[in-house]
Amino acid sequence: MQKIAPCIWCDRDALEAAELYVSAFENSRVEHVTHYLENDASPSGLPAGTPLTVRFTLCGQEFNALNGGPVFRPTPAVSFYVACESETQMNALWDKLSAGGTVLMEVAKYPFSERFGWLADRFGVSWQISLSDGKQRISPYLMFTEKVSGRAEEAIQFYADVFGKAEPPQIFRYGKDADGVNGIEGNVMLASFWIAGQGFMAADSAYPHGFTFNEGISFLVYCHDQHEIDMFWIRLAEGGEEQPCGWLKDKFGLSWQIVPRNIEKLADCADPVRAKRVNAALMKMGKINVQALQDAYGGQGRSDH
Repeated sequence: MQKIAPCIWCDRDALEAAELYVSAFENSRVEHVTHYLENDASPSGLPAGTPLTVRFTLCGQEFNALNGGPVFRPTPAVSFYVACESETQMNALWDKLSAGGTVLMEVAKYPFSERFGWLADRFGVSWQISLSDGKQRISPYLMFTEKVSGRAEEAIQFYADVFGKAEPPQIFRYGKDADGVNGIEGNVMLASFWIAGQGFMAADSAYPHGFTFNEGISFLVYCHDQHEIDMFWIRLAEGGEEQPCGWLKDKFGLSWQIVPRNIEKLADCADPVRAKRVNAALMKMGKINVQALQDAYGGQGRSDH
């Protein structure tokens, strides 16, 4: 079962975004939708009945979308690299995702790919689409810019330490001909690495992009018990910033949500009274307390119990 799942921050259009992506990729579907409740204490202020979270799969890989309001928007610091097995597949995907979006790099032949293009779709999510051998697959691509430029290799090692043993990363570095503007000699030009059995990519960019990591794209870490939550929370928050509702930023500015595997069941049960209790308890937390959520789910600790 997938340990880490990307989460896209949206402003009322999480379901619309998920439906676009599901229509664009093979082996994809919307799995589950939760909704805002009446008198929900969420700071988003969105009305009851609005989709809150949308869990969906693309190419069999889990993604999530969250309607959190207009506070954050994805940046190209986190994009999704898509390896396509044919030009037909690549062209169809490009046409779907580029509609209403922005082209960041035109589809063309580049030194690193026979056919490649980079775009931001109409929801602000960035996609790098490349012709490649093998089955279509999607890898989160982390671009280390601004204050964290030059720290990609450090981050790769940090994530390997946090999530346990992994295959050695494949790293290509900028050489002596690096211009110091786009890249600096010795920094990571491109890396592929694995954490929790999942493929990621990373690169350093010295160019002054004006953006870096933010909450627009975060990564959920599904935990089996409180021990796992405590461990990932402590490790990933080292030198970073603890935030409410199980969110944190690591020392590179990348956002994570450390949650129990059954968070969806607890927070989105069929009984709205029970669901409100669980969500009210969640809103008071930084690091998630599984027992407190289970108590709220079971009605323990209620003033009217």
